[in-house]
Amino acid sequence: MNMYSNHLLRMAEYNIWATARLVQALEPVSIDDFNKDTGLFFKSISGTLNHLLLGEHYLWYPRFKEGISPSIPLDTIVHTDKHILLRELRQKTLNWSSFIKQLDDRILDGKLSYRTTSGQQFTLPYSATLMHVFNHGTHHRGQITAALTHLGYESPVLDLVYMLVEQHNQS
Repeated sequence: MNMYSNHLLRMAEYNIWATARLVQALEPVSIDDFNKDTGLFFKSISGTLNHLLLGEHYLWYPRFKEGISPSIPLDTIVHTDKHILLRELRQKTLNWSSFIKQLDDRILDGKLSYRTTSGQQFTLPYSATLMHVFNHGTHHRGQITAALTHLGYESPVLDLVYMLVEQHNQS
């Protein structure tokens, strides 16, 4: 097995775990607070979650899975309904694990060629670029937890080590 496989599977697992915890923490957030401009790069919790859904699942997933480069603006609002947005984000995180399990060493050690939403062509290391997808999610979940705290809501603990502790305690 490729040295990246275990790490990528762990990160996909973490993405599922952290997204589920974040979604749970967002359930009690009022619609007004969910859509309030809290100074995030994509303005609101809603805008940032839409960007996460768009980036991970409508841009990066097709680049890896199908070899296509969709051209969708990064600030596109995929869903305005909070519950649909949260449900789809949580469900789509499950796709990455099964996808990664199908990858062989040749692919993982290879390159990914894709076109950005602005039309630039890139060819980058496949595994490292896939790691970027999970790192990107971690970055934006961190922004959202800061917004939750700022708005007076309880923020979930999303550190990877807590997932590992949970898994250890379940075994």
